[in-house]
Amino acid sequence: MKKLILLLLVITLTACNLPLGPNPTLPASAIPAETEPPTSTLAPTVTETATVTPFPTETPTPTLAPTETETPSITPTATFTFPVVTVNKQAHCRYGPSTAFLHAADLYSGDVGTVRGRFQYSKWLYVKFDKLNYFCWVAPSVVDVAGDISTILLTDVRLPGPSVLYNPPQNVTAERTGDKKVKISWQQVEMTQDDDRGYMLEMFVCQNGAYIWYTASIPDQYTTSYIVEDGSGCAAASSGVVYAVEKHGYTSPAKIRWPGP
Repeated sequence: MKKLILLLLVITLTACNLPLGPNPTLPASAIPAETEPPTSTLAPTVTETATVTPFPTETPTPTLAPTETETPSITPTATFTFPVVTVNKQAHCRYGPSTAFLHAADLYSGDVGTVRGRFQYSKWLYVKFDKLNYFCWVAPSVVDVAGDISTILLTDVRLPGPSVLYNPPQNVTAERTGDKKVKISWQQVEMTQDDDRGYMLEMFVCQNGAYIWYTASIPDQYTTSYIVEDGSGCAAASSGVVYAVEKHGYTSPAKIRWPGP
C-alpha cells in the first residue's frame, strides 16, 4: 500500500514538471508576519471625583450705624396762674352769683382762694377757697384780688338739685299792673318748716332801656307773688323762671309766661 501511494506521488510530480528535492524556501517577504493580537484598548476608568458641595457661607449682616434722630427741643409751656383772692371782711359764699342764691359757706377776713370762673351778667367770682372742698360764688367787694380777672373764662351757674323732695311751683302767671310793672304769681309749694327756704326768681327784664339779668329771693313758702320793674325799649323780650327752694337745693325751674309790653 505504501508503494502504491509513493507511485502516485511520483506520477503527479512528473506531470507537473516539478523537480523533486527539498522543500522550496519561500522568501521572507512572502511569509506573513505574525500579527500580534490587537491590544485591547481598555476604556478609561472614570474615577468619580467627589463633588464637594460647599456649605453656604453666612454673609455677615452689616451692622448699621444708628441714625441720629434729632431730639425735638421742648419749649416750656407757661403755667397758668389763677388770680388769688383774700377775704377782707366777714361775708357769705353762695351757690350763685348774687345775694338771691342760697348760702354755701361762711367767709372770714384772711381766707384765701383762687378765682376759677366769672359770671357773664354780674361781677361775681367763682372761687375755690383753700379751706373748702367745693367751689362757690363771692361778691368782688368782699375780696382783694391779685391777678388779672379778665384771663378767667366765663362760667355758668350750677345749682344744687333738682330737689327730689318737692315739685316746681305750679300755675305760674304774670300780668302787668301798671306802667313798667309786672306781677308774677304761683301756687304754694308746701314744704316742711325745716326745709323751707321760700322761692327764687331768675329773670331778664328791661329797665331804663337796658336789658338786664335780675334775681330775687322770697324768704318763705307762703309768699307766692313778686312785682318786678319791666319796661319797653329793649331789643330782646323779657323772660324768667321761678324755683321753689329747700335747704338741700332747688327744684326744677317753672317758666314764667311773660306778658307783652
